[in-house]
Amino acid sequence: MAKLGMGVVGVGTMGKQHAQNIRSLIPEAKLIAVADADVKRAEQTAEELEVPHFYGSVQALVENPEIKAVVIVTPAKFHGAAIRVCVQAGKDIFCEKPFTLTLEEADEMLDLTAKAGVRVQLGHVRYLASGVNGMFFQDSTVHEFDLGRWLMNDEIAEIHAYGGVLVFPEVAQFNDIDTAVLNLKFSRGTLGAVENYMQSGYGYDIRTEIVGSKGTIIMGYLQQTAEVVLTAAGAKTDVVDHFLVRFKDGYLAEMRDFVQTILADKDPKTDAFDGRQAVAAASAAEQSYRQGRPVAVQNRTRASVKRFR
Repeated sequence: MAKLGMGVVGVGTMGKQHAQNIRSLIPEAKLIAVADADVKRAEQTAEELEVPHFYGSVQALVENPEIKAVVIVTPAKFHGAAIRVCVQAGKDIFCEKPFTLTLEEADEMLDLTAKAGVRVQLGHVRYLASGVNGMFFQDSTVHEFDLGRWLMNDEIAEIHAYGGVLVFPEVAQFNDIDTAVLNLKFSRGTLGAVENYMQSGYGYDIRTEIVGSKGTIIMGYLQQTAEVVLTAAGAKTDVVDHFLVRFKDGYLAEMRDFVQTILADKDPKTDAFDGRQAVAAASAAEQSYRQGRPVAVQNRTRASVKRFR
C-alpha cells in the first residue's frame, strides 16, 4: 500500500490529535516527524507516538525528504510563514483554520500556493487558544462563514456585525469582544444570521438551523448520551464539554480525506480559495464591528487564481 509521508507542525492539543490520527488511524499515511517551537514538547510527542523524528521548527521539518505533506497546526498568526516555508520546499499542505489572519496575507498565500502548484486543504473544524491564535471573528466566527458558503452554495456579499461586551476576564486581555451577532447577505439574496460567543459556561454548544420555503432543518447536539436522571433534587444529564469530543470524528475524517486526496493526485475539496474567502468574510465582519455599519465582503472568483500545477 502506498503511504503518504507526513509531518505535523505544532503539537499542542489540536496538533497532537492530528498526529495521533495520522499515526494510528490512517493506514495510508506514515507520520515521519513532528515539530514545535517548544522542542521539548515535540520530543515528548514523538516519544509518545513512536515517531522517528522531531524538530524545533517547520524549516527543519521540511528538509526531511521522506515528508511529502505537512499539517500546519501552529497558532494562526504563524500560518502564513509556515505555508511559505512548505511552498518553498514543494510540500503539499493541510492547514488548520484560519488560512491566515489578514486578507492581504490570504491573497498572497493563495496566489503563492497556486503558482507553485502546491495543494492546500483547510481544516475548518474548531479550535481556539485565547491570546495565542488570533482575533474573535478570524478564529471563531470564521467557521460559520465557511459553513454558510457551503450550505448556501454562494458567496457572502455583505456582513453587519454587532459585538457584545466582555464577560470572561481571561479573554479580556486578548479580545475586546466575546459575543457577536452577525447578519449575512449572500450574493443571490439569501439571508443568514450568526450568534457567536466564546464560552457558554455549560458545554460545547453548536447548532445550525436552515429555514427554507418548504421546511426547516435543525442540526447539532449538546447532550452526549441519551441518559437523563430524574430525582427529587431535579433533572441531570451530561453535555459535550470539549471540542475534541464534539468533533472527534470530524478531525479524523478530514485528515483521512486529505491523505487520500494527495495520494490520488487530486485537488482538495476545501482548498486555499475557500480558506481565503472565509478570511475575507472575517475581515469584513471585523471592519463592520469597528465601524458600526454593513460592510461588503471583498470576494474573489476561482477564475482569478492563476494555477500552474
